[in-house]
Formats: sequence, structure tokens, C-alpha cells
Amino acid sequence: MKYMIAMFGSASTMTEVQSPEWITEMIGFMRQLDSTLTENGELVYNEGLSDGSMAKIIRLENGQPVATDGPFAEAKESLIGFWIVDVASEERAIEICGQIAVYSGVVELRPVPAGPPEV
Repeated sequence: MKYMIAMFGSASTMTEVQSPEWITEMIGFMRQLDSTLTENGELVYNEGLSDGSMAKIIRLENGQPVATDGPFAEAKESLIGFWIVDVASEERAIEICGQIAVYSGVVELRPVPAGPPEV
């Protein structure tokens, strides 16, 4: 089953509240996780994203796209990276999320369906 694992955080805040050693440790963990998932044949795709302060929110106003700075104003943390994994079970996906949550605090796990829902 395929899942998207979404990691939330703030790169700008992290550099203010975490030590350089902690950041180096986290980056090392991420690289090792990527290697392990690749070796296990579980990694489909992954990317780190720029900080949320670089995001734009696009809405239609009078039928025209209008961009505003994002993410949502009330959010202190935003999506900072993600993995698409293909694992044997939800339990395995949750195990991977637990490892990531050590560094991010919150991880979202969402199934990736094979296609759109039936209508």
C-alpha cells in the first residue's frame, strides 16, 4: 500500500531554537532513513521543501488567480518535506512516521489511492 508521509516544521524557527549539533543529527537521520527505505524497496519518491515563508497561496478572485504570501497566516509550521512509500502494511508506515516524529513532533500519514474515487 502506498502512503504519503508529510513532515511539518519551520526551517527558520528551527535554526533559532535548535543547536547546530541537533540540526546535523536530524539531517543525518533523514539521509539514513532515505537510504534504508531505498534499500528496503519502500521509497517511491521524496522531497524536502523550502521553508513555508517562501510559499504562495493561490485563490480565485473574480475568476482570476491571485497569489498571496503563505502559508496560512495562523500556521507557525507548514509542510517541509514528504515521502511517498510503498509498504506492506499501515503498521510499517506508522513505524516510519514514529521515527520522523522524533525530529518534527507531528507527522501526517495519508493513503495514496490507486485512482480517483468512484462516483
